[in-house]
Amino acid sequence: MTAEIIDGKAFAETVKARVGRQVEALKKNHDFTPGLAVVLVGEDPASQVYVRNKNKSTVAAGMKSEEIRLADTVSEEEVLAVVHRLNDDPTIHGILVQLPLPKQVDEMAVLDAINPEKDVDGFHVINTGRQAVGLPAMVPCTPLGCIMMLKDRLGDLSGLNAVVVGRSNIVGKPMASLLLAENCTVTIAHSRTKDLPAVVRGADIVVAAVGRPEMVRGDWIKPGATVIDVGINRIEGENGKTRLVGDVAFDEAKAVAGAITPVPGGVGPMTIACLLANTVTAACRQAGLEEPQV
Repeated sequence: MTAEIIDGKAFAETVKARVGRQVEALKKNHDFTPGLAVVLVGEDPASQVYVRNKNKSTVAAGMKSEEIRLADTVSEEEVLAVVHRLNDDPTIHGILVQLPLPKQVDEMAVLDAINPEKDVDGFHVINTGRQAVGLPAMVPCTPLGCIMMLKDRLGDLSGLNAVVVGRSNIVGKPMASLLLAENCTVTIAHSRTKDLPAVVRGADIVVAAVGRPEMVRGDWIKPGATVIDVGINRIEGENGKTRLVGDVAFDEAKAVAGAITPVPGGVGPMTIACLLANTVTAACRQAGLEEPQV
């Protein structure tokens, strides 16, 4: 068996195109333009590339884009002042503070300062709480992209056994909540899970989000399972060159799984597409307009 490769890049383009049509309709019918602000602190190269791609995609979708860059020596008070200004700006409907932040800035304090209605990353405690109890909430972009790809391939997820490897607040926990909402039987596994390979072997759906390169091996995968690899890890390859790999040993898993996302080109592109979708959703909620279908 050779797994179907789930093309996250192509899927993301369809989502972006749909968002673009939604924005065009908002402009035409309501003279209303959603706005997204991204705050970048410091000079981290990966963050700079990510923010640049977000800005480019936001503009391409027809939305207002504001990018605020701050030095890595900035104080927590200065970052909070920027967040409060954006909270009060009626033309900004989504706020994203790029993580990680420098050590002198309390990440939780900054995330909690964002107006929950503008929290398009879905990290505010109010949004995480509302999602956990099944109320409408801003859903973190990466788990949202994962659930969209799963439903696109599998349709109804009811009754399937799902294992999420990783328990972070950003991916693991919200991913489990989304799978529960789809009536899956969900296990959250992690580095201290006893006999982790055996736990994963029972899964119809495996979501790997543990941050360890190629940790999930091919012989951990149930034949025919769908594997969503959230990990992005740089490792040294041949001739000293670095390459990107996921949390799953791709070549091994591909020979067993029914479908699998590649790294790169799988979950990553969907994260930005879902950020755009979240921004339109947030804008419509704030304006009292009908929410578009995500």
